[in-house]
Amino acid sequence: MNSPKILDKEQFDQVFSSLRAQGKSVVFTNGCFDILHPGHIAYLAEAKSLGSILVVGINSDDSVKRLKGESRPINNFYFRSQMLAGLESVNYVLEFTEDTPLNLIKKVIPSVLVKGGDYNITNIVGADFTKCNGGTVQTITFLKGFSSSSIISKIQGLT
Repeated sequence: MNSPKILDKEQFDQVFSSLRAQGKSVVFTNGCFDILHPGHIAYLAEAKSLGSILVVGINSDDSVKRLKGESRPINNFYFRSQMLAGLESVNYVLEFTEDTPLNLIKKVIPSVLVKGGDYNITNIVGADFTKCNGGTVQTITFLKGFSSSSIISKIQGLT
């Protein structure tokens, strides 16, 4: 069963026109979220604290494969999106099929664009667009010791 937090394009238009009319502060972040771990949960909770609504863009399965390799994703979009939708901090989940979320960011028009601390603000996709539309761009420090890649390596006995 799909969560009502996971929006398709038609639902997106309805929900976001309502949010804009209400003047809600929308925080946007994105990623593959292939294997959900404590680092993701802490990151998303902190992102949510920056505004009223947290929207998470998730790479499609084909996009993850292009970015991470043929063996990824471990969990398909359905499972990745359901896990994120199950988190209290996440209000909405949206899929994007491109390698970057720029087109999605242009639709969401976030008040705050957030990425992990391993990004330099000047290199964050959509930063210029967000700032030109009155929003801010922030980075959040990662919880050390957690990454999907390191978990996969550990499972495979590589570390």
